Amino acid sequence: MKFTVNSALLSQRLQTLGRVISSKNSMPILGNFFFKLKDGVLSVMASDNEIVLTTVLDLVASEGEMEFTINAKTAQDSIREIPEQPLEFCVNDDTLEITVYYQNGSYSMMAESSDQYPLPKPMDDQATTLVLPNTVLYNGVNRALFAAGNDPLRPVMSGVYFDQRADGLCIVASDGRKLASTRMPQIVSETECSLNLPQKAASIFKNYLVKESGDTTIRFTNREAELTTEHYTMTCRLIEGRFPNYNSVIPRNNPNAMTVSRSALLAALRRIMVFSNAGSPLVKFRIESGRLEVSTRDIDYRRSGVESLLCEFNNGSMEIGFKGPLLMELLSNMDHDEVVFKMSDPSRASIVVPAEQQEDEEVVMLIMPMMISE
Repeated sequence: MKFTVNSALLSQRLQTLGRVISSKNSMPILGNFFFKLKDGVLSVMASDNEIVLTTVLDLVASEGEMEFTINAKTAQDSIREIPEQPLEFCVNDDTLEITVYYQNGSYSMMAESSDQYPLPKPMDDQATTLVLPNTVLYNGVNRALFAAGNDPLRPVMSGVYFDQRADGLCIVASDGRKLASTRMPQIVSETECSLNLPQKAASIFKNYLVKESGDTTIRFTNREAELTTEHYTMTCRLIEGRFPNYNSVIPRNNPNAMTVSRSALLAALRRIMVFSNAGSPLVKFRIESGRLEVSTRDIDYRRSGVESLLCEFNNGSMEIGFKGPLLMELLSNMDHDEVVFKMSDPSRASIVVPAEQQEDEEVVMLIMPMMISE
């Protein structure tokens, strides 16, 4: 069996698929890529027994049909350093020896039989289907991922939740201390449905989605989902259980509103956080009309940092504290010039929203404050 493929294309696809493979596999063969050549088409698959990612590659030439597996690290490392050019794979059907020919030489390695490789089952015909624009999906998943939890006692909050309602699609994640929500009112559906995508699957999906054009077709049941883009198909188990009512925890009547430059505040936080207490990295906001003072200190090492920024505030004055790294992460996952902090009192959840929402999305971030100790 022979096939010829572009080296750069194959390397890029293998790097993407390699994110699926776990360092500790339940089955040794899951440390391999599954190759299948049929009808002149090459498909390559990676799996960790919960997530399966498959890609289809265009070939320069092909001859024969075959299935085999190759050690993932060997395949990635051997192809990564070859400049862009055609690679010819020759596979001995009997011995499974692979010889790869390129412009300046060749190398050989042994493949393994694919008989024990766990292939995904076809999706149920009764699966629910959503077709969503890739740009919409990327923005929603990218913003939500940082807010997903990692508490094994609350697995339902460890994923990215898709909530399709009659009035739009909402992509949200929360760990109880922070929440990130993007609602797209233009994505309407007569069928209300939801799915909770595991954090690892959502991260892998986001990483290759940014390079995909067109739409993503999501087919899912109560237990699994299949996400298909132009070049990839990912199948994964879903997180089972009822996701909390995220709308009920988002405050609607926080009266104190402060508008500030997101990039200026983020830069100030990066500078002063050097002087914060590692165990309790509190950042204090002292807000007055037209001025925001951001400060932190570490009593143990007798160090502190303070900066002042211009802002707009609709009240007299206010003090509130936040966990510095958490606030920085929240601001880093927004891409707007100015943001509005809507606050009630120093003990209740604050929300952060763009000063100007985009026409086709409504972004809401929530962060719980920290108690200020004098």
